[in-house]
Amino acid sequence: MTSDDVRPVATLWQLALAKDRLFCTVYRNEEGLQLQLESPTAVIMSEPFDLEPRMMARTQALRESLKRRGWRELAA
Repeated sequence: MTSDDVRPVATLWQLALAKDRLFCTVYRNEEGLQLQLESPTAVIMSEPFDLEPRMMARTQALRESLKRRGWRELAA
């Protein structure tokens, strides 16, 4: 994906660890919705996304896993 063909839909959550930041953001492109876990400088993970309970649960499980490792919630 290039920045020309994607539009952010929503940021589901933001976490911080010291000066590092992670964002879980949903984007829309010509193929549908895309979930990205990203830092301010890089995309760490990108995958197709459906607004279904199992996908939302997966993002929350990832968030909780990171929080157990010391990441903290940032205000959206």
